Amino acid sequence: MPQDYQLFVGNIKRKTGIDLSLYKEAQMKRRLISLYEKKGFSSFQDFFAEMNKNKDLLNEFLDRMTINVSEFYRNYKRWEVLETKIMPKMLEKNKRLKIWSAACSTGEEPYTLAMMMSKFLPASQIHIMATDLDENAIARAKIGIYPERSLNEVPDLIKKKYFYKQGDYFQISDEIKKCITFKKQNLLADPFGGPFDLIVCRNVLIYFTEEAKDGLYKKFSSALRKDGIFFVGSTEQIFNPATYGFETEDTFFYRKK
Repeated sequence: MPQDYQLFVGNIKRKTGIDLSLYKEAQMKRRLISLYEKKGFSSFQDFFAEMNKNKDLLNEFLDRMTINVSEFYRNYKRWEVLETKIMPKMLEKNKRLKIWSAACSTGEEPYTLAMMMSKFLPASQIHIMATDLDENAIARAKIGIYPERSLNEVPDLIKKKYFYKQGDYFQISDEIKKCITFKKQNLLADPFGGPFDLIVCRNVLIYFTEEAKDGLYKKFSSALRKDGIFFVGSTEQIFNPATYGFETEDTFFYRKK
């Protein structure tokens, strides 16, 4: 059995880029054995052989794997503000925006950005950098297959244009995939680069201490160009934006002074 699982780990890494060895083995094995037994398999080897041929089974495996819970257009009203008030002003000044989706998890946020921007620009002109600490989340993001629940907030027209249904799952189009460059990054330790026109970092900073947050706000501010926008999550209001060289542009949007 141990060898059967190790072989499976290697096969999955080659097929999807996901490294199961980064997860606690006992927990992951339990989760996957319950899935393959439910499907009528008796070993990881048989399970993988079928997964290799059956896209629906592969999608179900990927869904079972997902630890990060995210969704497209999360807190839809805020994305509306970005689309109707902030983005048009930004594009008036500059059509070649430098955009970063920080702590992007399994990719819903940068893909949302790209789909939203496709209303203003051809996809070939949209370039977004997306980073996360979790290599498996990045591997999932690059595959671009999502369960229906992740698409609850996606407008119908966008859904029709950029998603393809595969069984109970949805595959994002290559046109949108090509807009995003994914890479691994540790927000607390790695340099940020820049200068960026827009940085999106949502629903992540709540997990950090006040001291770490303070340091990150300073780093984000330094990584923005003058008049650049910092977009945070709906529980992450900055109560003293001026401390970091920001002024409030709208609720949860901050402009670099």
